[in-house]
Amino acid sequence: MEFLDRQEEIKRLRNALNRDSGPSFVVVYGRRRLGKSTLIKRVLTADDIYYMAGDFMDRVQLNLFRNQAATKFPELANIDFSSWEDLLLMINRLTTKRFAICLDEFPYMVRQTPSLPSSLQRLIDTKSLNFDLIICGSSQRMMQNMVLSSSEPLYGRANAIINVQPIPIPFLQKALDLDATATVEEYSVWGGVPRYWELREEYHDLHEAIIETMFNQTGVLYDEPKNLFFDDMNSVVQAESLMSIVAGGASRLSEIASRVGRDATALSAPIDRLIKMHYLRREIPFGEDSKKAKKSLYQINDPLMDFYYSFVIPNLSNIGRNRINFIDNYIASNFTGYVAKWWEHLCREAVSGNSLFGHLWKEASRWWGSIPTQQRQPDGKKYIEMEFDVITESTDRKALLVGECKWTNPEVAGELLRRLNEKISMLPLAAGKTVYPVLFLKNKPKDEPTGCRILYPQDVINLTYGDSGKDYISEK
Repeated sequence: MEFLDRQEEIKRLRNALNRDSGPSFVVVYGRRRLGKSTLIKRVLTADDIYYMAGDFMDRVQLNLFRNQAATKFPELANIDFSSWEDLLLMINRLTTKRFAICLDEFPYMVRQTPSLPSSLQRLIDTKSLNFDLIICGSSQRMMQNMVLSSSEPLYGRANAIINVQPIPIPFLQKALDLDATATVEEYSVWGGVPRYWELREEYHDLHEAIIETMFNQTGVLYDEPKNLFFDDMNSVVQAESLMSIVAGGASRLSEIASRVGRDATALSAPIDRLIKMHYLRREIPFGEDSKKAKKSLYQINDPLMDFYYSFVIPNLSNIGRNRINFIDNYIASNFTGYVAKWWEHLCREAVSGNSLFGHLWKEASRWWGSIPTQQRQPDGKKYIEMEFDVITESTDRKALLVGECKWTNPEVAGELLRRLNEKISMLPLAAGKTVYPVLFLKNKPKDEPTGCRILYPQDVINLTYGDSGKDYISEK
């Protein structure tokens, strides 16, 4: 698979390594499988030293790095160094031309040598380094703490911090050469992780890839979430339990606490950690202050994690018995509803910060809540519970975009639009604003009423390009 995206990360890394004011200290981090090492190696040259650390004891690790460095500086080969600081200082003395050293999987090194960050701090603070230094790691917790916590030795020393994130959906479409509908379905499983795309590419279709990589006890992704949690969570058992519960439909903190059998306050720290690692997200109704909002929903924020805990975990016993027919039926029965959830998320992401229908829109989100009514409802209540899939406000605060998302067979657009407008008429947020009702549909509807604004999968994918998707959708 060709190398896709990452142009901004490459630009930042090259700028740091080529700055005129002297060598740089660069930090690159992000979860596993995102292609951090590939990114760095595309920038490094044959004159640089790249070292991939392993889970080795301190002296073994030190000697392995020395051997790698000796390919550039043969004088190092027969010297028995007692510390990283001594070795790096020797390299600094031998350096006659600026180059870069990359210490990949740096957290492995720190686990065995906790003093290493302090050693690097002393070297950096001398302002006399003759080489650029890059540290890279997949343990987001350790990497963030080392460079973003004011109590840590390396805090404030980095000239560039590059947090590598998943790749947007348009690049998945390009990588696998898919139509728009298939791209949304595939993204709902693999997300924006290039290594998963490479694995998917090895199989004939999505179903075969899912079965072989996740529903096979020898599959490469069978234990993927657990392996990711080992990098960042104090308790893998707790993390897996929380993710499984959320995937099972418990989205409110009280529900999650009840199912796990703990007080809600005891779950704040592990849930916050999962959010910080981008495995969970907290959703609040549109227009509410995130710090004051009393209503929150928690959703799994990573497609592969969501698929795994929604489909693999409920079928562990069937996987063990090789009940492939049952598994196939389970996936077929639930997959459309599962993709519909990610379709909503993609629609909100596509609208956020984009220009369409003549307006620039703020971040989109859901809205749910109680709307007062004049008449008592059949259940005796004088309010209606209502939910909107997509709501956002224009940057000038004069307009509101309100959307309904459907991932089903051809719909009757006129009826969908009528019901959406009926709900909008009761929405207090719409008062005094120009409202743009929008339907986000998987397929062309059976009808297309005049003035009905409809966005399809390819529209949503194109809008995700950001600035290059501006005004892609014209007023209909």
